[in-house]
Amino acid sequence: MKHEEVTSHIVSWLSNYCASANLKGFVVGISGGIDSAITSTLCALTGKKVMLISMPIRQTKAEFNRASEHIVDLCRRFENVESLEIELTDAFTALESALPPTTQHDFLSMANTRARLRMSTLYAVGQSNGLLVAGTGNKVEDFGVGFFTKYGDGGVDLSPIADLTKTEVFELAKHLQVVDSIQVAKPTDGLWEDGRSDEDQIGATYPELEWAMDFQGDESQLSARESEVLAIYRRLNRINKHKMEPIPVCLIPFEFKR
Repeated sequence: MKHEEVTSHIVSWLSNYCASANLKGFVVGISGGIDSAITSTLCALTGKKVMLISMPIRQTKAEFNRASEHIVDLCRRFENVESLEIELTDAFTALESALPPTTQHDFLSMANTRARLRMSTLYAVGQSNGLLVAGTGNKVEDFGVGFFTKYGDGGVDLSPIADLTKTEVFELAKHLQVVDSIQVAKPTDGLWEDGRSDEDQIGATYPELEWAMDFQGDESQLSARESEVLAIYRRLNRINKHKMEPIPVCLIPFEFKR
């Protein structure tokens, strides 16, 4: 990958989109992960206003510390970058307590609720400051396995890195000098109090998923692990199609409306 060319292309795309929207810049939720670090760095390179928002909800110390380290580093490197920490634990707890017990005890439902609360926060800050919400999803997550929360981290104005695989994101992170602690950390969505990694949840690494996403060969020649990974990818791609396709619309026959 031509790192400088890719960087310049994305930065130009961001700048042009922002100008056409007649807005001031971007707001980015910072999780302590590689995707939000890259996205925020690319936004910062536009020279437009960038707000980095840390939104801890019962966050693990490691995730919070990585997010804080990146925020400090980017604010030091770019004069157009500022930051805001919005502690959402109390807000989340209040919402959680208002929900039925069956919902409170559904761990996946409550994990996704965290992401949706953060999305609402980003849009509130973004709209009040004339900023676009920049998405942090990569190609494998957004178009392969659908590893994001519908109307959570999937609720954004634009997606600058959604045509980059996770491997390419890590390459670009090195080129853009993202802090080392984020470059070496296992990817995680930050939605679980036990800090489980993406690999723990998916059952495959990102390089394996990237291979499965591109696979078009003879399945009879695959190893046992390759067959397993391909099955994981296909299952997730199938069950998460609803996230990756437009919302179904019930079209009424013309003669019914006359």
